[in-house]
Amino acid sequence: MFLPKTRADRLVWTAVEARMVRRRPSPGQERRDTPRTTRRHRDRRGRSGRCRAWTGAVGCAIWLGSACARPAPSPPAATPPPLALATGNAWVRDGLAALSRARQLAPDAGRAKNVILFIGDGMGISTVTAARIFAGQASGGSGEEHQLAFDTLPYVALLKTYNTNQQVPDSAGTMTAMVTGVKTQSRVLGVDESVVLGDYRSVQAARVRTLYEEAEARGLATGVVSTTRITHATPAACYGHSANRDWESDAELPAEARAAGFPDLARQLVEFAAGDGLEVAMGGGRSAFQPQAHRDPEYADRYGSRLDGRDLIAEWQARPGSAYVWNRDQLEALGSADPVRVLGLFEPSHLRFEADRAADPAGEPSLSQMTGAAIDLLARNPRGFVLMVEGGRIDHAHHLTNAYRALSDAREFSEAVRVARAKTRPADTLIVVTADHGHVFTLAGYPTRGNPILGYVVRNDATGNPAPGPALDLRGRPYTALGYANGPGHFRASPAAGTRGASIRRDLEYGDPEATGGEGNPQHPDYRQTTAVPLAVETHSGEDVPLYAGGPGAALFHGVQEQSYVFYAIAAALGWLEP
Repeated sequence: MFLPKTRADRLVWTAVEARMVRRRPSPGQERRDTPRTTRRHRDRRGRSGRCRAWTGAVGCAIWLGSACARPAPSPPAATPPPLALATGNAWVRDGLAALSRARQLAPDAGRAKNVILFIGDGMGISTVTAARIFAGQASGGSGEEHQLAFDTLPYVALLKTYNTNQQVPDSAGTMTAMVTGVKTQSRVLGVDESVVLGDYRSVQAARVRTLYEEAEARGLATGVVSTTRITHATPAACYGHSANRDWESDAELPAEARAAGFPDLARQLVEFAAGDGLEVAMGGGRSAFQPQAHRDPEYADRYGSRLDGRDLIAEWQARPGSAYVWNRDQLEALGSADPVRVLGLFEPSHLRFEADRAADPAGEPSLSQMTGAAIDLLARNPRGFVLMVEGGRIDHAHHLTNAYRALSDAREFSEAVRVARAKTRPADTLIVVTADHGHVFTLAGYPTRGNPILGYVVRNDATGNPAPGPALDLRGRPYTALGYANGPGHFRASPAAGTRGASIRRDLEYGDPEATGGEGNPQHPDYRQTTAVPLAVETHSGEDVPLYAGGPGAALFHGVQEQSYVFYAIAAALGWLEP
């Protein structure tokens, strides 16, 4: 197999590629590579054959498949080929059984042409409730009666989020479950639970096909949008297969994996071999796509991170009809350019929090703006599209115990859902809104109706009306309605947690009215809510997360389901799994 390495090779190959039409595989050739057993029935250390050795670039070329031959556009298919599933895998069997039960309840759920999967990273039920109040109060109401854009979707379910090796999950394992139908370990992407964390040689045997690979094989357009780095766990699960979620650029790869030519996640995005590749990828993470000598266009002191010298952005642009943008003005100007594929990388790392976005020097698009642009691009495909949109920085603000930014990003996430609902038709587009996991975030303390969601708790008096002042704890200090079970918002910093042992929060320790900035004002954007256990970083939670759905196939979402069930319900809605 010829894999172009130099820029001259790529330009020549682009001309050749334009004349090539790859024969589409027959339904029998569409295989999902999953093992015949899972950890639920057999210890993964006892499995044989899970690790196939990779030998240099040849092994990687075999793994990637024919990355350069692309199929020509074809008219919409009346009936897409069914999935070929490895029913020896327990997660596959369980998913199909759950789908069968759902079909008994909703035999005429309908068939979707398009699917938009919204992931509010870390958006557990308490975050949804607080974001609803936050948005309602920002609109001038008391907040509790407000409705987010996805509150009005007609079908609701709960998802169990655990990983195969963790009670409380991470985003890599949970997103892999949703886009492959197979639950897996924490910190790995696009592989089943037989993978060895950190061992690139175990990826091939553990690899499972994703929703995106199946969509591209059927001629649908595909896109990923995120406020995180586009190589971060949630978006990378759509297109990537890796034994470690941190392998975002080759600089993060172990030396042995790098020497063997194992592809990092940025490279996997650009070289995505299914169908004709991703049509849309928008988010942050420019540095992983450019060599170390390349200066960032927005920040004079920032450079690329790649060690291999490859400019993956230039490689993306070299393909016919492909465009690259790195600021809001360029994104808005895309309409006149009419590109087929768009790579948008708006920061060297993650995008800014929504509360800080206006200060971006180059002008950064919002999540809702990226969502609208992605839909406009993908909707040109007559066969339909699959789009994933992640509000990724909800999670990051929670890790900082900074409720203001978490709720601001959640409100913008709701706006992205509103834009998507306005730009699509409920008759042909399935919209699914859910989270990958929750956070140890709570709303408590008996605040009166309309109490500022970020403020101190004011309770009702004996007559049922608001008391004249804030409620006090046993030390005589006011406390907020929002809080966290653990994290950096504890009143006394802990040396063991990696923070300054001499630092204390004067507002919590002394009730100091002179405490400045975010420390003394719970409604300040920089305020960190109180935590019970001092940690350097707040953690995820293990409770079920909500799912909201509307459009064809939405009725298949009901009850309490494994997170991996999302894949089967979406596949059925698209007509890939016949009754």
